[in-house]
Amino acid sequence: MIMECFNRLFPINRSLTGDGVRESLRILGEIVPIRQSEYPSGMDCFDWTVPKEWNVRSAWVKGRDGRTLIDFRDHNLHLVGYSVPVRATVSREELLARLHTRPDLPDAIPYVTSYYKEYWGFCVQHRRLAEFTDDEYEVVIDATLEDGHLTIGEGFIQGETDREILFSTYLCHPSMAINELSGPLVQTFVYKELLELKKRRGLKYSYRFLYVPETIGSILYLSQHGEELKAKVDAGYVVTCAGHGPSYTYKKSRRGDSLADKAALHVLSRSGRPYRTVEWSPVGSDERQYGSQAFNLPVGSLMRTPYLEYKEYHTSMDNESLISEEALQETVRTYLDIVETLEANEIYVSNHTHGEPKLDKHGVYPTIGGQRTEEQRRRLFMISYLLAFSDGKHDLMDVADKLGVVGKDLWETAKLLEDKGLLRKANGTEPAAAAGTFN
Repeated sequence: MIMECFNRLFPINRSLTGDGVRESLRILGEIVPIRQSEYPSGMDCFDWTVPKEWNVRSAWVKGRDGRTLIDFRDHNLHLVGYSVPVRATVSREELLARLHTRPDLPDAIPYVTSYYKEYWGFCVQHRRLAEFTDDEYEVVIDATLEDGHLTIGEGFIQGETDREILFSTYLCHPSMAINELSGPLVQTFVYKELLELKKRRGLKYSYRFLYVPETIGSILYLSQHGEELKAKVDAGYVVTCAGHGPSYTYKKSRRGDSLADKAALHVLSRSGRPYRTVEWSPVGSDERQYGSQAFNLPVGSLMRTPYLEYKEYHTSMDNESLISEEALQETVRTYLDIVETLEANEIYVSNHTHGEPKLDKHGVYPTIGGQRTEEQRRRLFMISYLLAFSDGKHDLMDVADKLGVVGKDLWETAKLLEDKGLLRKANGTEPAAAAGTFN
């Protein structure tokens, strides 16, 4: 199902702005509710300005005999992103100066942009340079670059509380798989599953899903809603590079020890999958903006093979052959495990601190001694550890770590003990919050 959506989205030309972004959001909006908000060109957002809107109808290069040598319709990476409109006859020397290639990957079309300086150019496989032998070439870029809007997509699920979990992904690259579509697709299907989970049992947290053009989009959103996010977000994740490779990479939030980090690493440590952890850095995706000094939001990023770490990055070779339905679904499941752990997580206090309570008196202990089932033994271990370590300092993940299980697996037992009056939440009914946040 995910790859069916991928196949519809892959051919669309996307950039920081334009109809391709709107159409992509519309397609994703068939799966989950996504509101599109428009911000005008020229609008200031901190040190940045919303650029002009760019849309392309066609673009090509023809030789003297009329043969088309480069055609945007064959692959949208052939055109340098944000190229200005052009109709001209140019010399071979000028054309070659505007042809971008990857000598190290001679069969790949590179991805090149010029967002903030007016320019035009084309990208082509390096092995094809020998084809350009004419003295002159006809160049046409039938495009518009004019005042318009930048589009941001946003979804929201209201939970039982106003505490929020933030998911953010970028939707601004043309036809690439790992570095573009894997993120929006995984985020959308996490969103879809959470809508179903809310119907089945409700959600404690509220969830916000952002679809932004990378860098400028998150900066713009922070300029409008940053203080609100600071007040409400307990944890967040930038979803990118989510569909390739056998292992995971988790990039920590700038804080390094946020609730987002704790939940992700807790789940990964029990997943059975190889993973590594990297520290936050100002090089990467939109976690740079969410972690900037004024906001310092608890936002990390769970990836598989990250940007810059595969040779096909930012080329036409980053295509459907590098991702799979299985890998994308597995990443969706891992994010959902993190979410369910956050949903379950609480700090509890035991109501019986003078020795352990008599469990059968409270209806939570088998009344028949002797042989017990594996499930009964497992439940008794959970009960014992929860009662022993519910001291207002350890949360559910801490107790789960001691037992070697995932925090969400303790949820039912903790609720049972709470219902029986053996445990109480340390902070009333509110979720356990990450340090250093909230009203």
